Amino acid sequence: MALWPMAALLILVVLSCISEVSSLGEKGVLSLRKLQWAQTGDGRSCFSQKSRTQNGATILEMKHRDYCSGPIRDWERELQKRLIADDVRVRSIQSQIKNVVSTQIETQIPIGSGVRLQTLNYIVTVALGGRNLTVIVDTGSDLTWVQCQPCRLCYTQPEPLFNPLISPSYQSVQCNSQPCHTLQFATGNSGSCGNNAPTCNYVVTYGDGSYSHGELGSDHLVLGTTPVENFVFGCGRNNKGLFGAASGLMGLGRSDLSLISQTSNVFGGVFSYCLPDSDATASGSLILGNDTSAYKNTTPISYTGLVPNPQLSSFYILNLTGTSVGGVALSSPSFGKGGILIDSGTVITRLPPSTYKAIKAEFLKQFSGYPPAPSFSILDTCFNLSAYAEVNIPTLKLWFEGDGQMSVDVSGMFYIVKRDASQVCLALASLAYEDEIGIIGNYQQRNTRVIYDTQQMQVGFAREMCSFS
Repeated sequence: MALWPMAALLILVVLSCISEVSSLGEKGVLSLRKLQWAQTGDGRSCFSQKSRTQNGATILEMKHRDYCSGPIRDWERELQKRLIADDVRVRSIQSQIKNVVSTQIETQIPIGSGVRLQTLNYIVTVALGGRNLTVIVDTGSDLTWVQCQPCRLCYTQPEPLFNPLISPSYQSVQCNSQPCHTLQFATGNSGSCGNNAPTCNYVVTYGDGSYSHGELGSDHLVLGTTPVENFVFGCGRNNKGLFGAASGLMGLGRSDLSLISQTSNVFGGVFSYCLPDSDATASGSLILGNDTSAYKNTTPISYTGLVPNPQLSSFYILNLTGTSVGGVALSSPSFGKGGILIDSGTVITRLPPSTYKAIKAEFLKQFSGYPPAPSFSILDTCFNLSAYAEVNIPTLKLWFEGDGQMSVDVSGMFYIVKRDASQVCLALASLAYEDEIGIIGNYQQRNTRVIYDTQQMQVGFAREMCSFS
């Protein structure tokens, strides 16, 4: 009988060890030295992105924009400017949604963060009219456009401007054409005719005040090695804003003019990406098509359905049903209301106040003992981690309707403000109001394969260490 107390004690010890291992399994090790922003690029290799074909997929390399951003004199001011622009974009998206509601073959493209081009987005290189052009990838936009010669007002870009006059396959899009009629849905502005020609003119304005004006045209597009004939895009003659040094923008929204819609007969309405972190050697990929053998995911793909909303059909909206921090499930009145969209153009994830407060409180509970630091811009939860080479941080998971779940990579949890890590902030922010729609930003999508299937109306997630190789 004396053995029973000993056995019970052993069982308790084993259970305690299992619990401790489980707890540790809900944390990730973050190397602060690796995450710190570094000026490693010199700008000379910004556009030497590689490409290859694999199992019918065309793979284009993608780099983080810091790879060739060049020296930044005032880093904190630059970060402040980027977060302000990000906040303006978020408010613009909220405004668009409120306005609408009130009215009721396999191709892989290397994808790199736009930081290196002084933009807040990721970039890829494509060939249009026989010329290579580096463009921003944006799932929150529909119309693809590039800067064109002659240009009345163009921002500076290192690549030559696209010249339709020397492209043998370029054609103007006429006013009475179907593409011109669909501009209203794709850009919010209807197409118009020029004074001297029946060419369809476009105007697209972004929430931060950036804009592109020009005429619609069509030309021969090559994505990796995959040709796309008669691709309709905007030939921008008047462009201004936070596009950095990119030659234009690739719209991956869901309207008829988006790239994914125009190439649906080739790629089946499916694309995915893996966004790299800010390390100079990191790379990712944009894959057009549905061949999962091109993925390098380390966890099974979990899918969630897109929330159907005819009035907001250009956005990728999901139904967030729960979150967990360090394995602790949280509750929020906003869960289950279909109130979050996933966007490659927004940087920092925005959450309804109740959800953000719950995540912040649990994170502070588990990540205790570290000295606080002042808030920075939209980020209000900051720490002084200058005395640490690495830290264990609680994992953040997002749960969606059905079987969908997304684990935020450790590189997407903290935003390094000061290079010595004396000001490191939780890379999440609260929305102003509970009824605003949440946004999953690209900072939290790092090292995650995100699959968009517009035919099956679903989005998938899987862990993946982004790499072009």
